[in-house]
Amino acid sequence: MTISAAGRASVGAVLDVAWGTGAFTATDAMTATALTRSTVIEAIDTLVGIGLLRELPNARSAGEYRGGRPARRFEITDDLGVVIGIDSGLSHLAVTVADPFDAVLAHRRIEVPRTASAGARRRTLGGLLDETLQDAGSERSAVLAACAGVAAPVNRDGMSPPHPEGFWERTNPGLADLLTDWAPIVEVKNDASLAAAAEGAGGAAVGCQDYVALLAGERFGAGVVVDGHLLHGAHGGVGEGVVFDHVVGVGTAYGLRYAIEREVRGAVAAGVIAASGAVGALADGKDIDPRTVLELAAAGDADAALIAERVGETVAIIIGVLGSTFDPSRVIVCGAIADSIEPVLAAARRSLPSQLHLPAPELLASTLGADVVSLGAVATARDAARTRAVPALAQQRLQG
Repeated sequence: MTISAAGRASVGAVLDVAWGTGAFTATDAMTATALTRSTVIEAIDTLVGIGLLRELPNARSAGEYRGGRPARRFEITDDLGVVIGIDSGLSHLAVTVADPFDAVLAHRRIEVPRTASAGARRRTLGGLLDETLQDAGSERSAVLAACAGVAAPVNRDGMSPPHPEGFWERTNPGLADLLTDWAPIVEVKNDASLAAAAEGAGGAAVGCQDYVALLAGERFGAGVVVDGHLLHGAHGGVGEGVVFDHVVGVGTAYGLRYAIEREVRGAVAAGVIAASGAVGALADGKDIDPRTVLELAAAGDADAALIAERVGETVAIIIGVLGSTFDPSRVIVCGAIADSIEPVLAAARRSLPSQLHLPAPELLASTLGADVVSLGAVATARDAARTRAVPALAQQRLQG
C-alpha cells in the first residue's frame, strides 16, 4: 500500500486517538486531531485495512440510537500482541505478560539465590519468560515490547556499570542483549525508577509533578520525578542508595528490613527492651520479620512502638536528604514492606520538619505492594508498544 508522508502522519494521529479514547467516531478524531473529515476518514479506512482498527456495530444496531443516520464507530483491535514486564531483584525474578491496554494475562515469581551467577540468572530468566508466555497463551512472535527493572543503575543502552562486589552485574546480567530474543523493543531500567513510573501511572503519585518513589525494603533506592520528568543521570544513577552509607544517622544503604532488625537487637542488648517480651523474644531467631514488629507497633505494643519511633527518625533523615536534594512535594515508600510501614512513617512525619528548611514533603505508603516494580515495567512496556512498536507495525503493514 503506497501512502504519502502526510498520509502516514494522519494515520499516526488517528492511531493516537484510538489508544486514548476507546470507541470513537470520525467526528471524535477530527476534534482531537484538527484534521479534515476526509483526511480522518481516509486514515481510519487505512487503519481498518491493515488490521489495527476494527469497525464496531453502529449505535442503532447496538440499541443505543433511534433517529437519523448513526455514526460509524471504531476502536483499536484487541489482538495486537502482548508486552512483558520483568522484575530482576537480588533474590527474586518475576515475569508479567500483559496485553497493551489494561489486562494482566500471566504472572510468575520465583526466588533465586542471592549469589547466583550472571549466567545462571540469564538461564533461569529465559526459562521463566517462556513459561509465562505459555501461561498467557502467547508466543515470542506476539511480543511488542519488554521492560526489565533491575536493582542497579542502568545507562541509556540498558547496561549497568561494574560494582565492586559484582552486585549490579548479577541483577542486570546483560538483559538488554538477552531480551532481544523475546521482543523487538527492549528497555532495561532501574527498579526504583520503575516504581516511580508505577506510582505515577496508577498509585499515590497520579497527577503529581514532583515526587520520589523510595524502595526501602532490602536496600534504599529512589526513583525521582521533577517537573513531571523522571530523572536519569549519565549512568542511570540518580537516587542510588549508596549515598546513605555516608549520611550520619543512617550509615548504610541497606533498607528498613535491616534497620528494624538492628534496632530490635540493639535494644535487647542494651536492656532497653526485655528479652522476654513479644518484641525481645524475636531477637532469639536468625532473622526478624519486620512485619511482625510493625504489626505489634500498630496494635499498641510499647516495645514495638519504640522500635518504630527509632526507625522513623532514621527515615526522616533519609527523607530530609531527598527533600533537600530534589524538593519533592511527595515521597512514597514502596515495596512489600509498605503495607505495614505506617507506624514508622508516623514517627518520621513528627521528626521530618527538623531535617529540612524547605517545606516537608507529604510522606505516604504505597498501595501497590510487592509488585510495584513489575507494575512499572508493564506500564513502561505498554508505553513503548504504543509509541514505538505499534506505529512501526503500522508502517510495516503499509509498506507490505
